[in-house]
Amino acid sequence: MLHLTLRQLQVFDAVAQSGSFSKAAQALHLSQPAVSMQVKQLEETTGLALFEQIGRKIYLTDAGREVQRACQGVAQRLADLENTLDDLKGLRQGSLTVGVVSTVSHFAIRLISHFRRLHPDVRLTLNVVNRENLLQQLADNSVDFALMGKPPDGQDLDSTPFMDNPLVVIAPYAHPLARDKAITLARIAEEDFMVREPGSGTRGATEAYFQGSGLRLRAAMEMNKNEAIKQAVEAGLGLAVVSRHTVLQELASRRLRTLDVEGFPILRQWYLVHRCDKRFSNAASAFAAFILAQAGRLALHT
Repeated sequence: MLHLTLRQLQVFDAVAQSGSFSKAAQALHLSQPAVSMQVKQLEETTGLALFEQIGRKIYLTDAGREVQRACQGVAQRLADLENTLDDLKGLRQGSLTVGVVSTVSHFAIRLISHFRRLHPDVRLTLNVVNRENLLQQLADNSVDFALMGKPPDGQDLDSTPFMDNPLVVIAPYAHPLARDKAITLARIAEEDFMVREPGSGTRGATEAYFQGSGLRLRAAMEMNKNEAIKQAVEAGLGLAVVSRHTVLQELASRRLRTLDVEGFPILRQWYLVHRCDKRFSNAASAFAAFILAQAGRLALHT
């Protein structure tokens, strides 16, 4: 029988996730020698090397990947135990981890703010990442819920729409096409566009719409943050397709405007997503009920 300690597994997992002994030490508030010692003791216990160093980088060995999977399983069992104990104490002691795509982060923060007012003692963690990373977090069971566009099929995920997500074409306020009506897609396809990274739901929907009309989206510049895209459009570098929820302030202050383009807005939806096998705590059940009941109403007052 392996004589492992929970602390050894926690330290190992921190190194595995960060890819660095020094970063793991900072995250755990330990010295780097203390982290190295814990990993060395774990390797001595298992009798196998868990990391290999190539150049200045460290990588998991096959044995290391098996130990990391075990760490994730232990972490999930402990989280389930915490939720079970919290349920016995009632909602006041609950905890919750929510992941959101960066596109919806502004509105998600408003939603969570309202939820916290109703349940101030629930411990809530918010992760803002891109779509690809959020899908990975769902696969790893490291978030209770995700707020995102519709996830791909075949990933054992349950998704429920909770709010409309209209995609609009934005331009600088004084753009030459600003006052035109019913701009054809062929005309707008002549313009340069600021786009999100590959895998983005917004980019995928936009490219599919252009391709369906036999046109190509001119992706002049790729960015991984919506704020950067809005700033680039405002600076006159091109147009962009974004969720209308992300530009309400810029539209109100006349820094940006939406263009009247045929087929727009592209109507999509935001979804509340969780793993099909997810066991809900009282806090998680309360959060799901709140999002499905209140998100649309709050959006009307945005």
